[in-house]
Amino acid sequence: MMKKILVVLLLVLLLYGCSKKLDRLPLNDVTAEQAYSTPQGYIEAAAKVYGAFALTGNKGPAGDPDILGIDEGTSDFLRLFWCAQELSTDESVVSWGDAGIQDFHNMNWSASNPFLTGLYYRSMYQITLANDFIKHAADDQLAAKGITGATAANIVSFRNEARFLRAYQYWVLLDLFGNPPFVTEDFVMGSTELPEQIGKEALYQYIESELKDLETLLPDSRANEYGRADKAAVWALLARLYLNAGIYTGTADYNNAVIYSKKVIDAGYSLISDYRNLMRADNDKNKSEFILTINYDGNKTQNYGGTTFLTHAPVGGTMPAAAFGIGGGWAGIRTTKALVNLFPDISGNTDKRAQFWTDGQSLNIDDQTKFVQGYGITKFKNIEIGTANKSGASLDFADMDFPVFRLAEQYLIYAEAVLRGGSGGDAATALIYINLLRARAGAAPITASQLTTDFILDERGRELYWEGFRRTDLVRYNKFTTAGYLWPWKGGTTNGKSVEDWRNIYPIPAADKAANPQLQQNPNY
Repeated sequence: MMKKILVVLLLVLLLYGCSKKLDRLPLNDVTAEQAYSTPQGYIEAAAKVYGAFALTGNKGPAGDPDILGIDEGTSDFLRLFWCAQELSTDESVVSWGDAGIQDFHNMNWSASNPFLTGLYYRSMYQITLANDFIKHAADDQLAAKGITGATAANIVSFRNEARFLRAYQYWVLLDLFGNPPFVTEDFVMGSTELPEQIGKEALYQYIESELKDLETLLPDSRANEYGRADKAAVWALLARLYLNAGIYTGTADYNNAVIYSKKVIDAGYSLISDYRNLMRADNDKNKSEFILTINYDGNKTQNYGGTTFLTHAPVGGTMPAAAFGIGGGWAGIRTTKALVNLFPDISGNTDKRAQFWTDGQSLNIDDQTKFVQGYGITKFKNIEIGTANKSGASLDFADMDFPVFRLAEQYLIYAEAVLRGGSGGDAATALIYINLLRARAGAAPITASQLTTDFILDERGRELYWEGFRRTDLVRYNKFTTAGYLWPWKGGTTNGKSVEDWRNIYPIPAADKAANPQLQQNPNY
């Protein structure tokens, strides 16, 4: 349904510009009163809230009109989030020379970095869309328009889902930027009021309280349509939030990380049989493992971010584009030997997660701008499951959906939280979960003595690489900025070096700081 609704999304008239006061005004003559005047208008608006995760705006002379001043090709949420979470770590380097792109791996970004600015505004824009829908879908608004019964209940369900999507984006901002400006549906658009910050702890508590409330309101796990949020998505985000509570608030909460990951695990999900089928053109078949996805369609969600980016950007050199279901590669991203070394002896490794392209590629990287230096990644293919060469609907744009949450992450959260002292679980069960992942991958099982927190970090690297987790994981383990773990070109040197601890958090963009003098910049930026 959510893929079909994206067709309707193309007709939605709720296109907004971005200004320094987060004052989004329509770029056409349709007002909010008109857009929300019918039940169908509400459905189209809900489609925009969801679709903003997968789409950019219709390109105009200034770039993406949803996020003014940002090139449409790089303004997709997933692409920007991926760059911030992966390019800054051991898992990825990039050969391109776009302004600011090399700053990630060299760990020398500034408050003017265009990719960080884009991600910040993309997240704030999606929060604004959610706020707008939540405000107009309030009970009194529906009653005033005579919308009642099952129709009203359907809109209320979308309202609750919009609250979840807003909470998710606030988690993104909390994790990457720490203390962003805070606005809800009560913020008066068009006023002289400027958004204020509420602090990391208060934002954490807000996200937690929203999710705990939604836990009672959203559909039961696996009861909603594919691509729409349900209780299991709430539990999954809570588990992720609690696992990192010590970073966000200074107080760990591994007990709740155990509780909520177990809620997801017990909700009836199961691993698909072959890890290599996770990232394929028709991976909407993976409903047993996927908890919530960003849905893409090669004909209807055409932009150069999302899974189109993840299938095209890693292909270059001797890699045959046809084998990846695409018309041509972009020769951009690949990995460092640090990720490769998590899989011992990859030439004869039975671990199916070790998906590297070595032909024509060197393991060592002497120059990040040379695509042939660093192994290629073959994890993402716009090829249908069970086929060798049947591509998706388009050779230019991927059909592959992206899992925001999947079961494997919850196994790993449970195990790590238990090992860090979380109550409500046990190490024997954690070992079972980890060995389920390894069995699916074709890797040898481990023993109880081998199950340590360091092993879990490595296993997260093997299981979740290039899925947008690595920076957060390394920060939690105190290995992102420190000399305790070095990788090639960390900090801009061949063998890697430590960098300043304040780089564990990204800066508030200089443009927003200049526009809103009330904002407090993160330390040392």
